[in-house]
Formats: sequence, C-alpha cells, structure tokens
Amino acid sequence: MRLDLAARGDALEQALAAAGDRVPEDLRQQAEAVVRRARERGGLSAEHTVVALAGATGSGKSSLLNALVGREVAPPGVQRPTTSHPLAVVRGEGAGALLDWLDVGRRVDDDGALPAGPTTSGRHRDGGLVLLDLPDHDSIVTEHRTRADHVVERADLLVWVVDPQKYADAALHEHYLRPLAAHGAVTVVVLNQADRLTPDEVRACLADLRQLVAADGLVGARVLAVSARTGQGVEELAGLLSEAVRRRQASVLRWEADERTAAARLVDALGWAPERTGEVRATRRLVDALEQAAGVPAVVDAVRGSARRDAQAATGWPPTRWLARLRRDPLRRLGLRLPAATRTGDEPRPELVRTSVPPPSPGVLAGARTAVRDFADAAVAGMPAQWAREARRRATEADLADDLDQAVARTRLEVGRRPLWWRVVGWLQWLLLGAAVVGLAWLGLMAAVTYLQLPAMGAPRWGEVPVPTALAVGGIVAGLLLALVARLLGAVGARRRAARARRALRSAVEGVALTRIVEPVAEVVTAHGTALAAARRAAS
Repeated sequence: MRLDLAARGDALEQALAAAGDRVPEDLRQQAEAVVRRARERGGLSAEHTVVALAGATGSGKSSLLNALVGREVAPPGVQRPTTSHPLAVVRGEGAGALLDWLDVGRRVDDDGALPAGPTTSGRHRDGGLVLLDLPDHDSIVTEHRTRADHVVERADLLVWVVDPQKYADAALHEHYLRPLAAHGAVTVVVLNQADRLTPDEVRACLADLRQLVAADGLVGARVLAVSARTGQGVEELAGLLSEAVRRRQASVLRWEADERTAAARLVDALGWAPERTGEVRATRRLVDALEQAAGVPAVVDAVRGSARRDAQAATGWPPTRWLARLRRDPLRRLGLRLPAATRTGDEPRPELVRTSVPPPSPGVLAGARTAVRDFADAAVAGMPAQWAREARRRATEADLADDLDQAVARTRLEVGRRPLWWRVVGWLQWLLLGAAVVGLAWLGLMAAVTYLQLPAMGAPRWGEVPVPTALAVGGIVAGLLLALVARLLGAVGARRRAARARRALRSAVEGVALTRIVEPVAEVVTAHGTALAAARRAAS
C-alpha cells in the first residue's frame, strides 16, 4: 500500500524518535527539517505550484524567465552576478503566505496568463503558477548562494538552466543534481542558448547531458534544449509548466521525494537488524557466570548441609541429637538463616538485604564480565557501531554485586520447612527410647531385688526373651537403626532441597540478569528495530 505524504512523514518521525541520538546529528537535522518543511508547505496554498529557475552564472535564467512570461520582468545584464534576490512572477491570487515562507520579497503579479505571443498559447493561461528566478548557485557572493539554496530546498518543481559551456560542471552535478536523485519527476534540465549551436551540436549536447543526468540518478527528469533569445523550445517548456500547474501534483511529488530520500539515508545509517543467532547460548552462559559470581554453589552446599543437620537433629537417636545441634548451621554462617525468635515461617524477611556469602574470586569476576560482554555482542551482532556501543554500555554499567547479593538473600530456601516424616520418626525415636528406659529400669529393679536377696521377681516373656530385656535391647537397637535409616533419608531430602534451592536461586539470578542486562540491551535492539522498520516504511 502506497503511503500518503502525511503517513510518510509520520513514519519518518517515528524512526527518528526511536533512533534518538544514535544516528549522526546532521542526518537527524536534515530529516527533521524535511518533515517540518513538508508540513509547512502542506499548510500553504495548494492552488499554486512553485517553479524555480536555478542555474549558474551566465546560464540565462533571467532571459528564460522573460521568455516564459512574454515580457521583460527580470532585466538581464552584463555584470555578474545579475540576480542577487529571488524574483517571483505570480499568476493567481493567494500566494502571499507561500512567498513569505519562500522568503521571496521581489514579486511581480502576472495578469493571470502567460501573454499570447509567439511562445505561448491559451492552454497556458490557467492560474496558480509561481515562477521564480533565483540567484546563481555558483555566485561569488555567499549570501546569494544561500538564498538560492533556501528556495531550492522548498520549490515544488526545479528547472535547472545550463549553458553549452558549463552543462557538465561538477559543482552542479555533485552538489545539486545527485542529492536530488529521487526527484526526477519534479526536475527539468534545460540546455539554454541552443541558438549558439548547430542542430548536430544541439543533439550531441543533449545526448551528453541526458547521460549525465541519468548518471546523477534523476530517473524521469526531462531534458530540453531552448533558446531564450529565439524562443526555440520555450513553448515546450511552458507546456510542461502549465501541465504541472494543472495537475497540482508537483508539490506532493517533491516532498514525497524529499522524505523518501531522507528515510533512505536513515535506513543506510541504521544498517541491518541484529542477527541474534548466538543470543540464547550467550544468555545461558551469562546466567551461569552470574550464578558463580553470586556464590550460588556455596549457598546450595549450605542448604544441603543445613538440611542434613536439621534432619539429624529432628530424627536422630535422642541421646546423641545434641551432637548435631552443636555443629554450626552453614546457612546461619552465610547470614541466610534468621534466629528462630525472628523467623516467620519460610518467608524471607524484607530487612534481610545482605548476606555473608564470600566475595567472588578475581577469576570468577573476570568470567562474569566476559559473559556480560559476550551477551551484549551476541545481542547486537550486525548492528551499527553506535547502537552496539550503546547496548554494551547499558550492559556493563550495572552494579551487579549488590543486586545479586540481595537476590540471594531474598530467595526462599525452605529453611524452616520440617517434613512430616521428621515428626513421625521423632515420635518413634522417643517411643523407642521410652521402651528402652522402661526395660532398663525393669532390669535394674530385678537386679536390685536379687542383690538384696529378696524374693525373686518374675518377668513375663515374649517367647524365650524376657520382656524387660526385649524392651531395653529392642528399644536401643531399633532406635539406632531408625536413626541410621533417617540419616540416609535425610541425606536424600537434603539433596532434593538443595536442588530446589538451586532452581530458586538460578531464577533469582535470571531475574537480575533480565532487569539489569537483558532488558536494557533489548531496549536498544527494540528501538533499532522500530527505527529501521519505520524508516523502511517511509522510504518505500
């Protein structure tokens, strides 16, 4: 679908807004000026078509203007430069604001038609033409060149007047025609003073001039031979201008070409979208490196050790449980376990924002920095240098040490979770210990009675084993065996709890990587993609 002028300008503005200061400042200023001028021109007279006669010193612009008008309104002269200020011949009413915008003060009101005569006819009498005679673009007076350039930037249709001696002038082609390569539909190149040449010379010059214009990229530009003195070709030129006035499309075509040119330059500056082929692997390596920098392996080991310690303290043989409690809690040593008096379930305390995890070694820190740079390089591979530098700066400016430490401190590690089987085994241990104590007390009582030579106490039996002996020996042996089994189960549970802690800590580290590295880099990549898509749309 073809964009209209307003939509094209909106797309170009969107591209500039997304690009920010990551495109060359001169390119940004040029594009902004194009959009601004297009909108300014759109708010002025749509009934008038501005045609500018531009050319070098001595090309005969003023004489050609007089020939087109049919009377002398711009007196030519011998002294150069002849024209110091633009001169406007206005046909039709309501062009005052337009001429003010063009900064043209010298104005001649035509009588509403190109006068009938040897070079004009009734079909050229329609109104709406603003015909401008510009100062020489190669004038030795800088102010004259500036005035000419000001109008060239704003005219709807450009008529470049050249003469047989300077039609191949490098300044004209390099500084004016080539930058207007997309403006072939609103460009006419006129070889003036054709009366000085023979017909064969005119054909040769026109062929050469057409080749030069084609090399400049001006596809569709008309190339004519005229003579302001004899009137040769003036009728054809006047017909072209009259047709442009009648169709009233020159202004739209001009500004559409300007915006497309600015957008194409912006597309070139934006380059290509990043390849991002290795970004997934780089992201995985980044999280791995940040895990090491955050001390996640040490925390996982502490979770495993703490869980085994807690399991032994809860399920071990009661007479020896105190030995497990004597061992220092690995998580408390890292500052990741609050005292029981201040712990609220398994929820991390908001004020716990620092840990005692040992700082990473220099090698681990270097690995983390390398992983950050590698991720940024993978995310912006293929982007222009300025965009890539911006992405790398955002990726490396984050102070990750505090963020990683806080992420570890606030991760739920299931510190206070006590599985149900711990309680069941704990009750069984006390029950077995109670049975052993009863059996031992019973045996002790029987021994005391025998020692005191009192009548012997009978003891019931379970099969061949006296009940007191079964209680004492069975309670102790079963308690020790149960403690051994619980120790093995506790080790398995500790490994599972450590694995869950590892996943939770990795998720926390991924969150830090996402918010402090991945998202800032992605913002740059997204902005580049938005700018590139909008610029391509504006240049389409």
